[in-house]
Amino acid sequence: ITGTRKMEYKGNSWHETCFICYRCQQPIGTKSFIPKDNQNFCVPCYEKQFAMQCVQCKKAITTGGVTYREQPWHKECFVCTGCKKQLSGQRFTSRDEFAYCLSCFCNLYAKKCAGCTNPISGLGGTKYISFEERQWHNDCFNCKKCSLSLVGRGFLTERDDILCPECGKDI
Repeated sequence: ITGTRKMEYKGNSWHETCFICYRCQQPIGTKSFIPKDNQNFCVPCYEKQFAMQCVQCKKAITTGGVTYREQPWHKECFVCTGCKKQLSGQRFTSRDEFAYCLSCFCNLYAKKCAGCTNPISGLGGTKYISFEERQWHNDCFNCKKCSLSLVGRGFLTERDDILCPECGKDI
Protein backbone atom coordinates (compact mmCIF):
# COMPACT_ATOMS: atom_id res chain seq x y z
CA ILE A 1 0.00 0.00 0.00
CA THR A 2 1.48 3.31 -0.98
CA GLY A 3 1.47 6.34 1.31
CA THR A 4 1.36 4.41 4.59
CA ARG A 5 4.10 4.16 7.14
CA LYS A 6 5.52 0.90 8.36
CA MET A 7 4.89 0.12 12.07
CA GLU A 8 7.23 -2.22 13.94
CA TYR A 9 6.80 -3.84 17.32
CA LYS A 10 8.65 -6.85 18.79
CA GLY A 11 10.20 -7.73 15.46
CA ASN A 12 6.90 -7.69 13.56
CA SER A 13 5.91 -5.17 10.89
CA TRP A 14 2.50 -3.76 9.90
CA HIS A 15 1.15 -1.16 7.57
CA GLU A 16 0.12 1.83 9.68
CA THR A 17 -3.54 1.22 8.81
CA CYS A 18 -3.24 -2.48 9.76
CA PHE A 19 -1.81 -1.88 13.24
CA ILE A 20 -5.19 -1.73 14.98
CA CYS A 21 -6.69 -2.03 18.44
CA TYR A 22 -7.99 -5.54 19.09
CA ARG A 23 -11.16 -4.19 20.76
CA CYS A 24 -12.31 -1.21 18.67
CA GLN A 25 -10.49 -2.18 15.44
CA GLN A 26 -9.31 1.42 14.94
CA PRO A 27 -5.73 2.09 13.73
CA ILE A 28 -3.42 2.79 16.66
CA GLY A 29 -0.98 4.75 14.51
CA THR A 30 1.50 6.63 16.67
CA LYS A 31 -0.80 6.74 19.72
CA SER A 32 0.08 4.89 22.92
CA PHE A 33 -1.01 1.28 23.12
CA ILE A 34 -0.91 -1.54 25.67
CA PRO A 35 -0.12 -5.13 24.71
CA LYS A 36 -2.01 -7.90 26.52
CA ASP A 37 -2.19 -11.62 25.73
CA ASN A 38 -0.58 -11.12 22.27
CA GLN A 39 -3.17 -8.48 21.40
CA ASN A 40 -2.66 -4.72 21.21
CA PHE A 41 -5.14 -2.28 22.71
CA CYS A 42 -5.44 1.48 22.43
CA VAL A 43 -5.29 3.02 25.92
CA PRO A 44 -9.03 3.90 26.19
CA CYS A 45 -10.06 0.36 25.19
CA TYR A 46 -7.57 -1.23 27.56
CA GLU A 47 -8.86 0.90 30.43
CA LYS A 48 -12.49 0.05 29.61
CA GLN A 49 -11.83 -3.68 29.38
CA PHE A 50 -9.16 -4.38 31.99
CA ALA A 51 -8.57 -1.52 34.43
CA MET A 52 -10.45 -1.30 37.72
CA GLN A 53 -12.90 1.58 37.97
CA CYS A 54 -12.74 3.97 40.93
CA VAL A 55 -15.99 3.71 42.92
CA GLN A 56 -15.96 7.49 43.46
CA CYS A 57 -15.26 9.00 40.01
CA LYS A 58 -15.93 5.87 37.89
CA LYS A 59 -12.70 6.42 35.90
CA ALA A 60 -10.02 3.80 35.32
CA ILE A 61 -7.33 3.26 37.94
CA THR A 62 -4.18 2.86 35.87
CA THR A 63 -1.53 3.07 38.61
CA GLY A 64 -1.56 2.80 42.38
CA GLY A 65 -4.97 3.25 43.90
CA VAL A 66 -6.25 2.06 47.25
CA THR A 67 -8.71 -0.59 48.31
CA TYR A 68 -11.22 0.26 51.02
CA ARG A 69 -14.06 -2.10 51.95
CA GLU A 70 -12.94 -4.31 49.06
CA GLN A 71 -13.56 -1.53 46.54
CA PRO A 72 -10.98 0.30 44.38
CA TRP A 73 -10.37 4.06 44.69
CA HIS A 74 -7.90 6.53 43.21
CA LYS A 75 -5.72 7.87 46.03
CA GLU A 76 -7.00 11.35 45.13
CA CYS A 77 -10.63 10.21 45.39
CA PHE A 78 -10.33 8.48 48.76
CA VAL A 79 -10.95 11.50 50.99
CA CYS A 80 -12.40 12.35 54.39
CA THR A 81 -16.17 12.74 54.32
CA GLY A 82 -15.82 15.84 56.52
CA CYS A 83 -12.85 17.93 55.33
CA LYS A 84 -12.13 16.24 51.96
CA LYS A 85 -8.42 15.68 52.76
CA GLN A 86 -6.81 12.59 51.21
CA LEU A 87 -6.92 9.62 53.58
CA SER A 88 -4.41 7.45 51.74
CA GLY A 89 -1.31 6.99 53.88
CA GLN A 90 -2.78 8.39 57.09
CA ARG A 91 -4.81 6.98 59.96
CA PHE A 92 -8.56 7.16 59.50
CA THR A 93 -11.69 5.57 60.83
CA SER A 94 -15.23 5.08 59.58
CA ARG A 95 -18.78 5.45 60.73
CA ASP A 96 -21.92 4.38 58.87
CA GLU A 97 -19.88 3.39 55.77
CA PHE A 98 -18.23 6.84 55.59
CA ALA A 99 -14.48 7.33 56.09
CA TYR A 100 -13.18 10.21 58.25
CA CYS A 101 -9.78 11.55 59.22
CA LEU A 102 -9.26 11.29 62.98
CA SER A 103 -9.74 15.03 63.48
CA CYS A 104 -13.16 15.15 61.78
CA PHE A 105 -14.25 11.91 63.43
CA CYS A 106 -13.37 13.25 66.89
CA ASN A 107 -15.10 16.57 66.25
CA LEU A 108 -18.25 14.88 65.00
CA TYR A 109 -18.59 11.80 67.18
CA ALA A 110 -16.20 11.69 70.13
CA LYS A 111 -17.30 12.47 73.68
CA LYS A 112 -16.09 15.83 74.96
CA CYS A 113 -13.93 16.15 78.07
CA ALA A 114 -15.77 17.88 80.95
CA GLY A 115 -12.44 19.48 81.93
CA CYS A 116 -10.96 20.90 78.71
CA THR A 117 -13.98 20.39 76.35
CA ASN A 118 -11.72 18.78 73.69
CA PRO A 119 -12.78 15.46 72.16
CA ILE A 120 -11.80 12.19 73.82
CA SER A 121 -10.89 10.03 70.86
CA GLY A 122 -10.52 6.73 72.69
CA LEU A 123 -8.20 5.76 69.81
CA GLY A 124 -4.68 4.50 70.30
CA GLY A 125 -5.37 3.45 73.88
CA THR A 126 -6.29 6.94 75.10
CA LYS A 127 -7.34 6.59 78.73
CA TYR A 128 -10.21 8.53 80.18
CA ILE A 129 -12.43 8.64 83.26
CA SER A 130 -16.19 8.31 83.01
CA PHE A 131 -18.54 9.30 85.84
CA GLU A 132 -22.31 9.47 85.45
CA GLU A 133 -22.85 11.29 82.12
CA ARG A 134 -19.45 12.98 81.95
CA GLN A 135 -15.98 12.00 80.74
CA TRP A 136 -12.51 13.45 81.34
CA HIS A 137 -9.07 12.86 79.84
CA ASN A 138 -6.90 11.30 82.55
CA ASP A 139 -4.82 14.49 82.64
CA CYS A 140 -7.95 16.64 83.10
CA PHE A 141 -9.47 14.66 86.00
CA ASN A 142 -8.19 17.04 88.69
CA CYS A 143 -9.55 18.79 91.76
CA LYS A 144 -11.14 22.11 90.74
CA LYS A 145 -9.53 23.95 93.68
CA CYS A 146 -6.05 22.49 94.22
CA SER A 147 -5.53 20.73 90.83
CA LEU A 148 -4.57 17.42 92.51
CA SER A 149 -5.00 14.48 90.12
CA LEU A 150 -8.03 12.46 91.18
CA VAL A 151 -7.23 9.43 88.95
CA GLY A 152 -7.60 6.36 91.14
CA ARG A 153 -8.62 8.43 94.20
CA GLY A 154 -11.82 9.27 95.95
CA PHE A 155 -13.50 12.56 94.99
CA LEU A 156 -16.58 14.64 95.70
CA THR A 157 -18.79 16.55 93.30
CA GLU A 158 -20.13 20.04 93.73
CA ARG A 159 -22.48 20.85 90.83
CA ASP A 160 -20.18 20.49 87.74
CA ASP A 161 -16.94 20.53 89.73
CA ILE A 162 -14.96 17.60 91.08
CA LEU A 163 -13.01 18.06 94.30
CA CYS A 164 -10.49 16.06 96.29
CA PRO A 165 -11.75 15.01 99.77
CA GLU A 166 -9.60 17.74 101.40
CA CYS A 167 -11.00 20.61 99.31
CA GLY A 168 -14.49 19.16 99.43
CA LYS A 169 -14.72 18.77 103.21
CA ASP A 170 -16.27 22.25 103.59
CA ILE A 171 -19.13 21.73 101.12
